[in-house]
Amino acid sequence: MLFCIKTLNTIKNILIIIQRSNGDVFFSHSLIESLYSHYESPKIDLLVNDDTKSMAQMLPNINFIHTFSYKKKKDNRIKQEKSIIGNIFRKYDLSISLTASDRSVLYALLASKNSISAVERNTKKSWWKIKLLAYYYYFDSKKHIRSNNLESLNLLNIKHDNIQKSPPISEVIITNIRNKLNGMGVDNFIIFHPSAQYAYKIYPQHLRDELLLRLNALNIPIIITGSKNTIDTEIKKLLPTLINVKDLIGETSLEEYFALSHMSSAYIGMDTLNMHIAASQNKRIFAIFGPTNLSMWSPWSNYSQTSASIDLPVQSYDNVTIFQADLPCVACGMAGCGDDHGKSDCLYNIKPSIIFKKIEKWHKGLDVETY
Repeated sequence: MLFCIKTLNTIKNILIIIQRSNGDVFFSHSLIESLYSHYESPKIDLLVNDDTKSMAQMLPNINFIHTFSYKKKKDNRIKQEKSIIGNIFRKYDLSISLTASDRSVLYALLASKNSISAVERNTKKSWWKIKLLAYYYYFDSKKHIRSNNLESLNLLNIKHDNIQKSPPISEVIITNIRNKLNGMGVDNFIIFHPSAQYAYKIYPQHLRDELLLRLNALNIPIIITGSKNTIDTEIKKLLPTLINVKDLIGETSLEEYFALSHMSSAYIGMDTLNMHIAASQNKRIFAIFGPTNLSMWSPWSNYSQTSASIDLPVQSYDNVTIFQADLPCVACGMAGCGDDHGKSDCLYNIKPSIIFKKIEKWHKGLDVETY
């Protein structure tokens, strides 16, 4: 199927569908920015899962956000689908799904005659998508999520750069965070983010405590960040009491975290949205990875405009250092060793001393990375 060229030259309304995690929504920023510039300020709507709406609200140039709820799906699936379809049906000049799932592709097809989507390479799953979509691209797990998300621009012949920008932060929020830091007597500081969306991605408590004890000896404030969810709240209860460790878990909104990260000198922690935020702000990154696929989810470097593609116990590029276990199974890409959101043995095999030595070297100005 071919695009209607006349329509694509007069795009006024665009729907972008992202039914995955906060990270996927965050990495749609460059796509949105390019579309907004190329089509001269069109109305761009998003359709996202409701647990990623806060991240979606941070993105500039968004007209409206539709949400999909897994809870509503469970309680009354038909009612929710009717509502979403009624709100998007043929309302857009262009629809782009960054997610290859059947539901996301169907939303794209219903929203516009000019529909683009990621699809699976497995033709048994994707044959009907390939046939019905105006255009498609294969989702590539060996390529960074940012690059995957920009494939639709390539199909539309829209030029784009390879810089991952951070969304703008209001001056009010910046002032609020600056006042909070002043009240704590904190100026220059490091962020330590111990949590992640899933427990199988979190560094074990005893290793985390050892790392914090070592970091405390640097005599620089270490701000612990996190949300109010169950995982983060449990971590908050278990944090050691150390003179340079400042606990802000559950005390900042997402936009406030953006401001806090912007003011920090470095990020230490897990591979999660907060890591990507810090990377987009060109901070020094020390990321602890478990089973996550590096090719797709390693921190994006704006300096060399690239990311990691191979697994190594310790590797650095530009402003990024990644730590992984030295095990033959790394990185498996599973949700824990049993693929059941349980324990990840690899995270138990990353020594805090190795992480600390790299951070200490950077703190002393002996960092060999150039950027």
